Amino acid sequence: MQNLTPKLLLINPANQAKLGYLNDRTTCMMPLGLGIVAALTPSNWEVEFLDESFEDFVFRPADLVGVTAFTATSARAYEIAAIYREKGIHTVIGGIHVSMCKEEAMNFVDTVVTGEAEGVWPALISDFEKGEIKKLYEGGITDIKKVPHVKRDIFKYPYVYELVQTTRGCPWACDFCSVTRMCGTTYRERDIEEVLDELEETTRPLIFFVDDNLLNNKKGATERAISLFKGMVERGIKKFWFSQAAVNFSDDDEFLYWARKSGCVMVLIGIEAETIVGLEGVRKKLNLRRGTDSYEAMFKKAHRYGIGITASLLFGLETDRMEDLYARGKFLLKSRLDSYQCTILTPLPGTVLYDRLKEQGRILLDNYPEDWQHYHFMTGTVNTPNMTADEINSSMNQVWPYIYSKFNMRRKMFRTLWNTKRFTTAYWAYGTNHNYGRMTCEGLHLQGGITSWVYSSTWKNIMQWLYLKITDKIIWLMYQLYWYKIIREHYGYHDGHGILKSGREDTSMKKN
Repeated sequence: MQNLTPKLLLINPANQAKLGYLNDRTTCMMPLGLGIVAALTPSNWEVEFLDESFEDFVFRPADLVGVTAFTATSARAYEIAAIYREKGIHTVIGGIHVSMCKEEAMNFVDTVVTGEAEGVWPALISDFEKGEIKKLYEGGITDIKKVPHVKRDIFKYPYVYELVQTTRGCPWACDFCSVTRMCGTTYRERDIEEVLDELEETTRPLIFFVDDNLLNNKKGATERAISLFKGMVERGIKKFWFSQAAVNFSDDDEFLYWARKSGCVMVLIGIEAETIVGLEGVRKKLNLRRGTDSYEAMFKKAHRYGIGITASLLFGLETDRMEDLYARGKFLLKSRLDSYQCTILTPLPGTVLYDRLKEQGRILLDNYPEDWQHYHFMTGTVNTPNMTADEINSSMNQVWPYIYSKFNMRRKMFRTLWNTKRFTTAYWAYGTNHNYGRMTCEGLHLQGGITSWVYSSTWKNIMQWLYLKITDKIIWLMYQLYWYKIIREHYGYHDGHGILKSGREDTSMKKN
């Protein structure tokens, strides 16, 4: 190579078919994998990063281009790679989608990296410098001790959350999830002191621990987690944080105490369904073992420590009929859970679900790679034994505005405040529902604008009308006291009209 300072351009593509998290810039997450790739790149290289979540792609010169992709962004990743290939610039792609679909990806890029990058990226760079770069590098599963600290200075965009990983792997092998195939069936745990050192390098106000289960099922997992929380307290790492967890999250009081003390506000727990038949259909083993009647006690115990529960729930299960979709919506509104991430069952490549539905000929959107952009969990992509994709979509277009109506989100928020006695948790729960509502209801009320769905609840009487008017003022006050402060301190300003991209406005939650 003649260039003494070669340039690596890393790109995080955005789905062009649906805004999703891009409805609000405060929900956009940094691509942690690209930060690891940057950290593995030799210091004599210049590394530049472009995130389409914040700015439109425009061609930028580089010696080597690396793109990451989830399934829903893979088609866009291939489009960007084609632009560079036409100019003779070598392209590399990695991520969970191409790890499951390497043959597909090899048709659209010069080099494919599967699995975890730590084991192959240094060799890839060396091969590129020698002019001997290969078509395929299979990273497999990495020794967790080789995972470097993320190179965070490449993340120039105003992400609100820092992403930190303490473990990889998951043994549960749920029907709809490809994590086990990507990261293995055993939890690999990073050294706690290493994690704490990396936490001290973070600069943003909120932390998201991206572990698939922060409290895993290994022996000593509870003690390990408590040592992490105690370490955060002892080092003075004062952050609010949330993470993903399983239904064993509330088992131990000491764990909950230190989680709260170290800054835990909320956890995302995979509930998936409120019925045994639904859980059996997706092989949700731990939930089945504990039983659906254990949910409320789990929620209640977390609430005693001021910690909120965001539940992920799946609609359009293979066992679902139309009445089950409505029943699931009613369940989540009546239960003690605080916010809810509701998605339509989507067969991602690499999952048992995908293989089964493909064999049965039930996948409707299968013109790949173009149709991958519709695998964003908000659209029915399959015909199930009991419902067609159109029937699922039609039913969910009724369920989405109901569960994410302004009235129901407000009611949930005040119930969270009552249950947790914690202002921060209540507002975080409301904000979470607000953002999920923007995503699920996108396109349903275009005439009134992107946020008009929050007004979709029926005004039954004057008392409900007054309730909504009064709580408008309360939400505005809560925004000023909490979220506005975080945004202002992080961004340096916040006038409610920050441009996200292409004229897209960040209205956040200040008006809704």
